[in-house]
Amino acid sequence: MSRAATVGDAPETRRGYAKGRKRRDEIVRIASEYFREKGFTQATILEIAAACDISRAGLLHHFPDKESLLEAVLQARDTEDQARFAPYVRAAGAIGVLRGMVDLAARNRLAPGLIELFARLSTEASAPEHPAHDYFRERYDRVRRGTARAIAAAIRAGHLRPDLAPEDAALRLTALMDGLQTQWLFDRSIDMAASLRHVVDDWLTPSGRLAFEMVAVGA
Repeated sequence: MSRAATVGDAPETRRGYAKGRKRRDEIVRIASEYFREKGFTQATILEIAAACDISRAGLLHHFPDKESLLEAVLQARDTEDQARFAPYVRAAGAIGVLRGMVDLAARNRLAPGLIELFARLSTEASAPEHPAHDYFRERYDRVRRGTARAIAAAIRAGHLRPDLAPEDAALRLTALMDGLQTQWLFDRSIDMAASLRHVVDDWLTPSGRLAFEMVAVGA
């Protein structure tokens, strides 16, 4: 094939890649809904494919099995979480991590599907044989370690009480967030952000409270 032909084919190739990415994103979005409503175990590739208006073989062209589709769903959730959380870290460092947790708890009330998906899958994945078991174990470990580092840095900056033990505080904060989300699924009147803020307020020093309030993140 000539160089001219290769170059001429490039736009068509790019359109093909873009179309493939769009299809994959749509499959992941619909699979997320089915996993949220039915759980990983009960949801089937056949019904997800039908909802995507493609054949089972067409879906398996993008994702060779249900486990790889679940992995893509979880990765999409992580990517979304990181995109929403990163501005807080860039804006205010360690204290921004805590402010981000409170603000994101408030925003999560507007996205019940995400909470339902995470709650259902994390419960299922407690079984060691579940394909997402390692993912959730590693995710919880990563979140706790990252939160502990932020708490330790905030203590050094004088923004949090010096008597706090970072690892223990991170464990309690992570457990509180998970517990609040689960309870909120049963009672939508629960104010997750207010409950989380109450705990964080107890940890903040006067200068930390000022820094917390001054965190500014663009919409």
